[in-house]
Amino acid sequence: MISYNILHNVAILSINVANQPMNVLNDESIPALSEVLDKAYADSAVKGIIITSERPEFIAGADLRMILHNNGKAPAELLKLSLSLNAIFRKMETNGKPIVAAINGTALGGGYEVCLACHYRVALNNPKAVIGLPEVTIGLLPGGGGTQRLPRMIGIEAAAPLLLEGKKVSPKDALALGLVNELVDSHEEMMDKAFAWINANPNALQPWDEINRKTGKIQARENYKIPGGNILSPKGAQLMMAGTAMTMNKTNGNYPSPIAIMSCVYEGLLVNIDRGLVIEARHFVKVANSSVAKNLIRTMFFGLNETNKGVSRPKNIEKTEVKRLGIIGAGMMGSGIAYVAAMAGIQVVLKDVSLEVAEKGKNYTKTLLEKAIIKGKMDAIKATNILSLIKISDNYVDLSGADLIIEAVFENTQLKADVSKKAEGLLKSDGGVFASNTSTLPISDLAKAVNRPDNFIGIHFFSPVDKMQLVEIIMGKATSDYALAVAMDFVKKIRKTPIVVNDSQGFYTSRVFFTYTSEGIELLKDGVNPVVIENIAKQMGMPVGPLAVSDEVALDLAYKISQEAVAKGILQATDTAYLVSKQFTEMGRVGKKAKAGFYEYPENGKKYLWGGLSELFPIKEEAIDVEEIKKRLLYRQALETVKCVEEGVIRKNLDADIGSIFAWGFPAYLGGTLSFVDTVGIKTFVSEADRLADTYGERFRPTDKLRKMAEDGIGFYE
Repeated sequence: MISYNILHNVAILSINVANQPMNVLNDESIPALSEVLDKAYADSAVKGIIITSERPEFIAGADLRMILHNNGKAPAELLKLSLSLNAIFRKMETNGKPIVAAINGTALGGGYEVCLACHYRVALNNPKAVIGLPEVTIGLLPGGGGTQRLPRMIGIEAAAPLLLEGKKVSPKDALALGLVNELVDSHEEMMDKAFAWINANPNALQPWDEINRKTGKIQARENYKIPGGNILSPKGAQLMMAGTAMTMNKTNGNYPSPIAIMSCVYEGLLVNIDRGLVIEARHFVKVANSSVAKNLIRTMFFGLNETNKGVSRPKNIEKTEVKRLGIIGAGMMGSGIAYVAAMAGIQVVLKDVSLEVAEKGKNYTKTLLEKAIIKGKMDAIKATNILSLIKISDNYVDLSGADLIIEAVFENTQLKADVSKKAEGLLKSDGGVFASNTSTLPISDLAKAVNRPDNFIGIHFFSPVDKMQLVEIIMGKATSDYALAVAMDFVKKIRKTPIVVNDSQGFYTSRVFFTYTSEGIELLKDGVNPVVIENIAKQMGMPVGPLAVSDEVALDLAYKISQEAVAKGILQATDTAYLVSKQFTEMGRVGKKAKAGFYEYPENGKKYLWGGLSELFPIKEEAIDVEEIKKRLLYRQALETVKCVEEGVIRKNLDADIGSIFAWGFPAYLGGTLSFVDTVGIKTFVSEADRLADTYGERFRPTDKLRKMAEDGIGFYE
């Protein structure tokens, strides 16, 4: 696990954590590190220590399974974990022998905290490596001294974005920021520099430590001067006040870890390093034991990694590759798909009714590439090569031989059927797949227009395609595993995150998303001030209020979709959202595209809520409680997701959670729509849903299966 070698009287500790995809700090590697360090301390012939790795990465961080395992347990267990790790790190600093971190690759979280506890840091200029403390992104804070050592080393101002945003940087940027002391170009040079520094600094001392004149031992320095100003200096106080205000504004108090980090820095820098580490450990226990940390680790770390690795891909199908892609429709979606495909090195044929329209679609890529050149993110030659991969056409024949054809025309069943019939036969003969980029129309119905429904699949992109990470893959009743494999391999190649769902009206994402906008309209009908609706939705973590996002999607589209749902008996004709979208469509207030919807859109100004709302939906004097509004918006989404699970639309619970966060912005701190049920507690959730149903209508009534789960105390993950 950690090899121990002596060279030139220096102990070289090389980390190689067995049975893990990367080096991590866990229940086995932490004691092993402590053991070999103690061995080096005790050997009088050893004059210094180098910590490095036998693997391409240094240490990728702590094994988060330790946190999940201890989440919800007695705080003493987590406190013990943090304090024991800090005891090891503190001994590294005070053992009397110089220690150098030879950072040959990625050093994140606890891995970089190992480096911080070393007296010197030499990093290999590895372009694939990143360095930083990203704990805040998964609801945690650096629990191995990161909040104490980093600001003491580089100053409060420089440390703030690294701690509060979890910013990860390249080795080159790490050198500029002061995270590492030297940058080298080869492994040999890295080790040479480490040896040289040890030889030149036999009595290494951290700047926050000092030698006790009486005992001769290393101890924490009192009143250590922080680079750039101490915490109580005018600049330090200003940074803390501004940082706290910005953090609260950004998180709305939904994420406890950023505020806990601010507390760690403020409280910890008032005292010496030893006391500061104890303060950090106590705050670490609070955030690590929170539901937010549990949800973010499970969904946004383990879940997202699992999804991106293609856990839903059929295992019995050999790897496929889309080299030639046909796209029918050069509108917003088609042009966006063309861009991400070309960026992945795929040859694209972008077809529309005329070359002029197709050229406009190609210009979307051209514009994005020009912006990248201006920002210095791409050179002109590379941009030209990428753009050359997109060929425009007004002729179906040019799609011949495509590995995959995606139709991205308007949401009209007849139109999609027409283009599918014309294009299907142009696919390559051995394994070509046809896909529909539809947001609501059932794939099984669309597949009736083609000769090979087994090779027909839904690939639902989100707008704007270049920015939205998620892709919803929809399996029709006849869709084959092979078609799924092709779709997933394609999505992986364009560096998107796939979720896989089964067919239904609206599939999963569109179906549940519309419950969010629908409940916003219900609140409006119930006399809630529209300003309150929008603000509370954003306070609870949604990126956009339900009325604003209704305008973005377009109310005439919402009316069309709900009209089809009413015709199929899926939705009642008395549904509020259906009636309101119908009313607004007839008024011509169809949303942002018409510069009139729930909002007004002045030509050169900021949008604002339409004054006429107060006449259509009079505000009631008796206000609904803020928490009640939050519950209505959240419970509607969760309950619809539960129905999708029970109806077999959701194939994996994880896909529901990932999809809800990345498709329409369900609050990540809640872990996703299904994790939200478990976070509330399934018995409490069902009880509250019944109360909401009794108060506001049957749309909140729990299903029989959900009620049975509550009776048995079984959640979706627990």
